[in-house]
Amino acid sequence: MHMRLLALMAYASIASLILTAFSEDVPAVNQLSAQEKKEGWKLLFDGKTLQGWHLYNQGNKPSVWRVDKGELQCVPNGTGSTLEHGDLVTNQTYSNFDLKFEWKISKAGNSGVFINVVERKDIPTAWASGPEYQLLEPSHYDYNADPKKRAGCLYGFAPQKNEAVTKPVGEWNQSEIKQKNGKIEFYLNGVLTAEQDLTTSEWKQKIKSTNFQHFPAFGKATKGHLALQDWMQGISFRNLKLKEE
Repeated sequence: MHMRLLALMAYASIASLILTAFSEDVPAVNQLSAQEKKEGWKLLFDGKTLQGWHLYNQGNKPSVWRVDKGELQCVPNGTGSTLEHGDLVTNQTYSNFDLKFEWKISKAGNSGVFINVVERKDIPTAWASGPEYQLLEPSHYDYNADPKKRAGCLYGFAPQKNEAVTKPVGEWNQSEIKQKNGKIEFYLNGVLTAEQDLTTSEWKQKIKSTNFQHFPAFGKATKGHLALQDWMQGISFRNLKLKEE
């Protein structure tokens, strides 16, 4: 009996060590682990406020963007109709970076994350300069109508490089955007979904074959703000983390 008790105590001790190690590696929502801090990651969203963000070309004013239960949310159309609409952009600009974020979207929802956004009064919206990481719920019309508009795509330019499955409504998806010297990579739930070099003549030719050709600033910058798209259905973000390279 004594030996059995000692064995049980040993197993319990090992299990405790494993759980402790695991809890240290997996940070709470909207927080950084000790390892992430060591590696240079920083939070773009503190889970409590909109600090570090503002409306594109409109500054800090009450809007459809809010924080609720640790989520950065965009209120759907028809809710709070007096609130100001617009895309939410970072105060800072970034060039070489690794961005990770989680998102969930309503049924038939459509949104996106823009990179290299140039904020100027003569540029009407974030998408008029910044390429988009598309966010889309599969029941949305665009899902089957145009494979270049599915979640994880470089919106409007190419279908998913590798097929990636979007989580069901109400569940969190994991996304990642990497940019290094103008070369971008998009990931959705761990799968590489898009690659593009924004410095090449090939990229310029691709722009000319789309409606973005009518927006002179589109896709030219390799440094700029990050932006979250305000659209008709609700969208929520959390765990927005960035490491500059």
